This record gives sequence, C-alpha cells and structure tokens, in this order.
Amino acid sequence: MNVLVLNGSPKGEYSITLQTSLYLEKKFSEHRFQFLRVGQQIKSLERDFSTVSEAITNADLIIFSYPVYTFIAPSQLHRFIELLKASGLDVSGKFATQITTSKHFYDVTAHKYIQDNCHDLGMKYIKGLSADMDDLLTESGRKTAIEFFEYVCWCMKNDVYETNPKSPVAAAHIPVSPVNSSQEKKGGDVVIVTDCAKDDKQLNDMIERFRAVLKYRSRIVNISEYPFQGGCLGCLNCAATEKCIYKDGFDDFLRKNIQTADAIIYAFSIKDHSMGSIFKMYDDRQFCNGHRPVTMGKPIGYLICGNYPSETNLQIIVEGRSEVGGNFLTGVACDEINPDEEIDRLASRLDYAISHKYVQPRNFYGVGGMKIFRDLIWLMRGLMKADHRFYKEHGLYDFPQKKRGTALKMYLVGSLMSSPKLRAKMGNKINEGMIAPYKKVLEQH
Repeated sequence: MNVLVLNGSPKGEYSITLQTSLYLEKKFSEHRFQFLRVGQQIKSLERDFSTVSEAITNADLIIFSYPVYTFIAPSQLHRFIELLKASGLDVSGKFATQITTSKHFYDVTAHKYIQDNCHDLGMKYIKGLSADMDDLLTESGRKTAIEFFEYVCWCMKNDVYETNPKSPVAAAHIPVSPVNSSQEKKGGDVVIVTDCAKDDKQLNDMIERFRAVLKYRSRIVNISEYPFQGGCLGCLNCAATEKCIYKDGFDDFLRKNIQTADAIIYAFSIKDHSMGSIFKMYDDRQFCNGHRPVTMGKPIGYLICGNYPSETNLQIIVEGRSEVGGNFLTGVACDEINPDEEIDRLASRLDYAISHKYVQPRNFYGVGGMKIFRDLIWLMRGLMKADHRFYKEHGLYDFPQKKRGTALKMYLVGSLMSSPKLRAKMGNKINEGMIAPYKKVLEQH
C-alpha cells in the first residue's frame, strides 16, 4: 500500500519523531512510504498547496507524525490542517493514524486534536502511537513500534477504525448585549490577548462587553498583528540563553507586555477544535520561557466564540494550561448559552481573584503535569539551566525519596499490619494515630 507520512515537525529530517516512521519503512519494505515535510515547508504550502495534493490523493494510509508542543501539535501542523480543509481535497474514506514523541505531557490532548480533525474530514481514524522520545533506542520501544504498525495493517484489512461520535450542533452565536461603562476603573492591568479580526463582530462584542463590566483597567494585545517570523522550531537555543533564535523580538515583547499584567484573558474563536494556528504559534513561542511557570499566581480567563460546551478536548487543554501554570482559572465565557451572564460572571470572578490574590491548589492536571516537567528538567538540568534554577528556587524538586521519615513510618506501619496478632491487639489505634496530627491542628485553631 501507499503510506504517506506527513512530517509536522518544524525540524524536518532532523525530527526525532520521524525516525520511528523511517524505522517502520525498513521493517515493512513491502509497502511504499512517502514523506512530506509539511511542518518545515508550511510557508511554501501557504503559497501553493497543490504540491501535496497528488501525494494525499494517492495515499492509502496517512500518518500524522509530529512532536507534542504545548498540549497539542506544533503550530505548523495546525496551519497545515487549516490549509487541507480549505483546499477542498476529498480525503473521506482514507485511513489515517498518528505517531508522536514526547515525555507524555498531555499527549492525550494532542492525539484527540488530530482524531477530531480526521473525523471532520471523513477519514477512518486508527488509534495512534504515543512514544517516549527515547523509545526507538530501546528493544522494547522498537517492538512496540512494529506491533503498532501491524495493528494498523490489520485494522485496514478488516475495515476497523474509531467510530466518529455524533457531530456537535453548530454554535448558536447568541448576540452579546452592549454595555455602557460609566464606572471609574480601578488601577491595575488586565491584558486581553486575542487574534480577533476587525470584522469578527461577535468576538469583538464579547471583548467590549467584558471590558465594560470589568472593574479594572484593561488593554488588548492582538497577536494577529504581531510580526511573527514563524512558529517554534524546537531548536532549544532558548534553553541555554533564554533568548529565542528568531529576531522578531517576541520573547522580550511577551515578558514586557503580557507577563507583567495582573491578569491575562485569552479571547479567540474555535477553529478546528482548537484556538487556531495563530494562537498556537503564540503558545509555542512561549517556550522561550522553557518549562517555567513564570506567571504563577496570576488569574487567567477565556472569552471563547464557538460551541465550547461540545469541545471536551479543548476544555481539558484550557484547564490543564491553567493548572500546570499555577494560575486560577476565573472562568470561560462562551457565546453558546447566555454570553451576557457568562461574561459578567467572568469579570466578577476576576475582580475577586485580583483583589484577594486568590489561587487554588493544583488538581491532577497540574500536579501530574508538573511531576513530568520536574523529572525532565532534573535529567536535562545541564542543558536547561534557566529551568533548573527556577525549579530549585521554587521548591519544585519535590522528589518522594527526599521524604525519608515518611518512608520509614510506612515501613513500621507495614510491619505492624503484616502481623495478625499485632493488628488484633492494636484495634483502632492505627486509625487514631493517622488522624492525630489533624486533631492537633483543630485543637490549636
């Protein structure tokens, strides 16, 4: 069969992810593999998409190959999907899957993003391979890759693929009521980051109502007007220097014009189950800050135009971003149900969060994500020096092996619990001992 690998990595032939597909090409020589560097060549594809049309048309299987960048695929692959949909090329009925490499930081949301867009295009999607960056270097990793492709071949032979759930009803886009702001604004600084076009009346109306009811001064940063030279290249130049290799000044702009604000509001229209390629470029380029949650403690919120209630994957991304970043998510106001009330509630909660400096403790999304980063930075501290300093200064190296006292206590309790006689003699004393420290707190306060 004809296998087309869409290499979404901006590194092109130097992509680590690509090596898995090259390995499969050697192991399954009976199939014809073709590779397109759609991530690296996205600028030329914007000018002429016809250069890839023939390869896509002739493919029996399409493999989306990419590294996971900031919860999803790189912005270059986002843009490619936008171009593919806009081209009108009929890919319905074609089999598709994906191969990614990462440290498994939100690889699930990246895979769901590709799956949802494959379903939009009418493709027969087969569950993909999420590999660790080093898997291909191990015997077990190579075995997993081979077994994955064998499974894909079996699925194609037997016409087995992930069923497409019922498509959500199109967003209602309920009009937003204008508000005249007569109240004097408090001091402070709330920045609204958006890619809103001038003719996007709905999103502009949402932003204007939010600014009117918000008690704080606000300003808009429209990233669609920023002269980006391109999306993140994954070159790691910033890991050592804290400076982006691009000369467009975005790293300084980000630090001086956005991260200095008291709160950040993101405003966008849903595109292809995500925030769109411009916003994704903005997200990816924030890697100039490495893996450091430099806006910890700042409240954030969202103004989203589109059917957000039906976009479960996007909901996970939105919450996950705030949790990993240590930000209080003050709310997501969309225009699907009652935009006036949702926008007003968002402004009210943001007011409380700023005035009370309120931050909630991280949940699973944040705790789990930061543990992956913790272990990654510890191993790569020789390269990611700025990240390493930040993690040390903020006590993020909370390795469990440091808690030797707790571990010894657990050995003691385990020994006691292993003896039926001692367990019977102690009765309820173990439970009493476990809550004793908490009782002491209650007595003291």
